[in-house]
Amino acid sequence: MEATRSPRAAYAAFAAAMFAAALSACGTVDSIRGKVATDPEMAARNVDREDPLARPTQVGWTSARASYCGFIFDPAQLKANYLASEAQAGKTPQEMAKLEHAYDYTRDSVTATIKTNLTYCSKERTNAIRRDLNRYLSGDFTPSARMGQ
Repeated sequence: MEATRSPRAAYAAFAAAMFAAALSACGTVDSIRGKVATDPEMAARNVDREDPLARPTQVGWTSARASYCGFIFDPAQLKANYLASEAQAGKTPQEMAKLEHAYDYTRDSVTATIKTNLTYCSKERTNAIRRDLNRYLSGDFTPSARMGQ
């Protein structure tokens, strides 16, 4: 006789699989589109500037990095300001949903990727993060984020 799973066990298995998939080494933009890539941090940095997901990917990436490296800013306000700029540019509700998903996915996956790297916040990297964060905080969400070393 085959054992049956309870709905709770099935949900837990599904949630664990989704969590593992989100934390795997998938590229940010490609993962959002259902394609397998490599490192989410490299994908965020190297996203094509003409890609419609370049802005949310790089702003989310910078937010994750700045939070990890101890920058004093309000990540929720940065996200709200970014999304407001996209809405003001005339994005449809469907486009806004995709942009918010890309932002959240990037922020979460990059945070998970770098959280155990004790040497992540090098001087060069924090300088690059500072430049990008200051630009975003001033309302310029042009995709051109820098990695730093």
